[in-house]
Amino acid sequence: MPYIDSIKVFVRVVELGSITAAGRDQRLTPAVASNRIKELERKLGVRLFNRTTRKLALTETGRLFFDHAERIIESVESAEAAIAGFAGKPRGAVRALAPLGLGRRVIGPLIPSFNDIYPEIEIHLRLTDRKTDFLEERADLAFFLGTPEDSTMKLKNILQCERVLCASPEYLNMKGVPKNPTCLKSGGHNCLLLRFPGSKEYYWTLLVDGLPQKVFAKGSYDTDDGDLLTTWALAGRGIVNRPKFEVAMHLKSGSLVRVLEETPPLSSTFGCLYPHRKLQEPKVRLFMEYVAKHSKSHIKDLLSN
Repeated sequence: MPYIDSIKVFVRVVELGSITAAGRDQRLTPAVASNRIKELERKLGVRLFNRTTRKLALTETGRLFFDHAERIIESVESAEAAIAGFAGKPRGAVRALAPLGLGRRVIGPLIPSFNDIYPEIEIHLRLTDRKTDFLEERADLAFFLGTPEDSTMKLKNILQCERVLCASPEYLNMKGVPKNPTCLKSGGHNCLLLRFPGSKEYYWTLLVDGLPQKVFAKGSYDTDDGDLLTTWALAGRGIVNRPKFEVAMHLKSGSLVRVLEETPPLSSTFGCLYPHRKLQEPKVRLFMEYVAKHSKSHIKDLLSN
């Protein structure tokens, strides 16, 4: 369906603001993506974009076409999903989002075995610790670790994941072992913070006397990559707050040591967000259910190894 494929590229160019980014999303080279747009413009007999060397902007006609193009793509995808379900052979692409650590250690390793069972379903997994936008990413579902903020999506809880505070023995020998949560905000310790652009404040939620308490941790290192926080902790740069399954091997080897075990971080919910209509598509439902079923034993293995 060359015409439909060109419309898909057009929609992604508008959403991502770049022909190169849209091509990457559709697994096309920038040249091929650009040609798809030109072919679409020739077929329609109108210019869809005003192009300069630094900016790509929709024309008035392009904006009108985009409103209809979105509905066309959604209708085609729904029709393909319905046919696939009727035929008994789910097929098509599933776009999934996940945090870095969760994606690398849990969801990513499950994809090959899922593909062995459903070879006609393609999984496009994007990993990031930043907040993401469903519309911008055109995601079918988003796995999360924490507390989701988007109330417009349906939610499936999968598992509660224990979190730990830990640091390297070298750091603790140099700075001392913190005796209570107050030590984390007094400046006596360096907290390694997961933060991304736009964060207005940062705190860790610890269980103090069995009740959640916000502790505004202080530190000179922050990043939007959770794995980098662990790397800094291993290098003796501070105390880190991580899901236990992500640092279990380091705790077992002694390269990281738990601290403040009597006031641990609040556990994180591992779950999945998805637009309600997406669960009607067999490919999306099957992937989410497969991850939910097999991730529990996978995380258990990470904690025990």
